[in-house]
Amino acid sequence: MTTVIIDYESGNLHSAEKAFQRMARETGAGEVVVTSDPDTVRRATRVVLPGDGAFPACRDELYGHSGLFEAIEEVVTGQGRPFMGICIGMQMLATRGLEYRETAGFDWIGGTVDRIAPADPALKVPHMGWNDLVIDHAHPVFDGIKTGDHAYFVHSYHFRVDDPAHLLAHVDYGARITAVVGRDNIVGTQFHPEKSQATGLRMIANFLTWTP
Repeated sequence: MTTVIIDYESGNLHSAEKAFQRMARETGAGEVVVTSDPDTVRRATRVVLPGDGAFPACRDELYGHSGLFEAIEEVVTGQGRPFMGICIGMQMLATRGLEYRETAGFDWIGGTVDRIAPADPALKVPHMGWNDLVIDHAHPVFDGIKTGDHAYFVHSYHFRVDDPAHLLAHVDYGARITAVVGRDNIVGTQFHPEKSQATGLRMIANFLTWTP
């Protein structure tokens, strides 16, 4: 079993790599490899797509690596292998993003990534720091995780899903902010599980042992 973390030069992968490797050892989930090689992706048991920065830049970097997105799409949507997107890696699952310019996403989960607009002007954007998860729909990645558990966020844009069934969890920040999305073999977290201590490590472990 091999989990690949996609390296497309969009963010520091060190903390994600260490967290996934730790939980893979603890759960017996096999090897964790950081790669940008399409052939390695095609051989993977499961795929993790992180991302830091802006939606258009991340998308351009990913598509700029020859054959990389095609390999991800082949194993995730073609072969149904488990996929986790983190932060911008989750946002790119959407139909489109509106950060700086309208940018097409993967359209794996219908919706739009738009700027956070809290009703309370005292709430600052970016939404940064710890917040309490509210679980909307049960899912295997939430095993041992409950409403009220904390996760760590750093973002100014959020994913507004078209189908409420795809909203697995949210947080309240002067508005309903999407925290976790999912359908079929695909999940995505707006927060950083590798920085979310016990809650994040549990979610990583659950993902590594999840069979859709």
